[in-house]
Amino acid sequence: MKFTEKTFRPSAVIFDMDGLMFDTENLTIPIWEVAGRPFGYNITYDIVLRMVGISAEKARLVMLEEFGEDFPYDTIRDEFRRLVQVEVDKNGVPLKPGLMFLLDRLAAAKIPFGVATSSRNATAVNMLSKAGIIDRFAAITCGDEVKNGKPAPDIFLLATQKLKTPPSACVGFEDSPPGLLGLHSAGIRSIFIKDVIAPSEEVLATVWQRCNDLTEAARLLEV
Repeated sequence: MKFTEKTFRPSAVIFDMDGLMFDTENLTIPIWEVAGRPFGYNITYDIVLRMVGISAEKARLVMLEEFGEDFPYDTIRDEFRRLVQVEVDKNGVPLKPGLMFLLDRLAAAKIPFGVATSSRNATAVNMLSKAGIIDRFAAITCGDEVKNGKPAPDIFLLATQKLKTPPSACVGFEDSPPGLLGLHSAGIRSIFIKDVIAPSEEVLATVWQRCNDLTEAARLLEV
């Protein structure tokens, strides 16, 4: 489905979490290297980029492909999560520019919004709570609630069900190629906000609109 209008007033909005609402990719990508070092693995920036926006199980496959079947993924992932928690407890969750402005505008316009993240529910609830915004969302949909992660449309379709809004009446915000492709497959207008990955032209061809930040996006949503 191709959407051609320049602006649109949605009935509901869906937000990705990491790299979109929170500046967590820049925070967490180096932590993978720190987590892997005591176990003798050099988990470089380029390797971690291949895991951005995908489910934990797909991330596991990326690591096993890179380091072999003996790679202790669960052990290093748990150490990674511990180190991230230490950082968040110490310094808080870094918000992306314009997030609070857009959430305030949507709330004032009485447009409900939800989260659709590849992260597990426990992780998402922790991060949203630490950021002090969890109560603002009408629905939270996480990677451990669906069989097929992004770029499959499953998580976005479940999010629209929770928001009680058809996909064509929603807008979704994403920063990663898997997320953008998932929105397209779900029949949801997508707004791309660039973070650490520049999608291919093929992926960008599926995008409804591109914005520099979330403040700019408010104008597209007529709120």
